[in-house]
Order: sequence, then C-alpha cells, then structure tokens
Amino acid sequence: MKEAAGTLLYRITPSGHEVLLVHPSGNYNKKAPWSIPKGLLDEGEDRETAARRETREEAGVEAGDLVYLGYSDYRKSKKRVHCFAGAAGSGEPHPASWEIDQARFVPLEEARQILHLDQQVFLDYLAEHLAQR
Repeated sequence: MKEAAGTLLYRITPSGHEVLLVHPSGNYNKKAPWSIPKGLLDEGEDRETAARRETREEAGVEAGDLVYLGYSDYRKSKKRVHCFAGAAGSGEPHPASWEIDQARFVPLEEARQILHLDQQVFLDYLAEHLAQR
C-alpha cells in the first residue's frame, strides 16, 4: 500500500473555521475534488516531515506545530493518507507547484462539499481535535 502524508491547516475567522485545501491542475482535473496538501513519502522520510514538505511544495505555506489526526485508506486505490493538523501561520497560500492550480482557505461547510470523499473523515477528526482544546 502506498503511503502519503499531508496537513489540514486551519484558521479561525469571524465567520468560523477555515481549512487550507488545494486543487490539482490540468484540464482533466477541472471537475476533480479538492484535497489537503499531501504527497507520497520520500525514501527514509517520516510522515510528518513529508506532510510539511508537501504543504510547502503545493501551497507555499510553512506548517507550524502539528498534531497527528489519523489516516484514511482510499476506497478505489491502494493508498493510505496520513493527516496532521495545525493552526495556520500568517500569509496567504498560493499554488507553488505545477501539480496545483489553486490553493486557498475554505470555510468548513464548503470544504465538506468539495473535499475528496476519502479525505472528508479528516474534517471530522479536526472537529474532534478542536472540541477537545
């Protein structure tokens, strides 16, 4: 099984929580779902390091303190995605890789509608984490 890792960075605005999502580039991806910034682990790389690297490479954002939320096994492919969460730092995300055509903070309600089906569990994990704080 392939392993990938990514982040679900969040910020609190006057209208509620927002999370950082990215959208894959290319004409064939126009209707593709959004995703957390994530990617496969490099040889010898631990999950958190990979998650931080992918967030920087895809969204141009440096992750601060992170907590492990859990993982999701994709239903249609043999991939396990590990997710780390943390409060977003300052600055706005931007597509920082040819793989990404959009990177932005999205209100939680919108995120539930556009996020990849196999990653939606991360929004539940984040809500549980924030409720415990």
